[in-house]
Amino acid sequence: MVQLTDDLIEAFNAIRVIPFATAGIDGAPNVAPMAGKELVNRDTILVMDNFMQKTVANIRENPRAAIYLWGEGVKGCFQIHGDVTYVTEGEQFEAFRQKTLARMPKAPAKGMLVIKITDVYTCSAGPGAGDKIL
Repeated sequence: MVQLTDDLIEAFNAIRVIPFATAGIDGAPNVAPMAGKELVNRDTILVMDNFMQKTVANIRENPRAAIYLWGEGVKGCFQIHGDVTYVTEGEQFEAFRQKTLARMPKAPAKGMLVIKITDVYTCSAGPGAGDKIL
């Protein structure tokens, strides 16, 4: 399993809203902004399902996703890929749900995506753009 470096963890934490990309079995892409996110450890990201429709439908058909990290506070540009599981119960879900509700009391917090990181690529401009770094 891929383990994020300290620099990548810093980049993830610097971004308040991440672009979260999925594709259905037909290959049609979907990108949605996600603010309810948490890095659980160096290889797992959680994303809360508050209002997902296409994202969840895509994950059920094709359990892969990508996250893009670029912006203020990020040194570089990174794309994180992972295998995704949709979860609606259990200790980890309840803990993340409570954190979400503490921030947004009216959020539905109906499920969560568990992303196991499989690859990381650079997307910074230059000769190495698109290179796999982890």
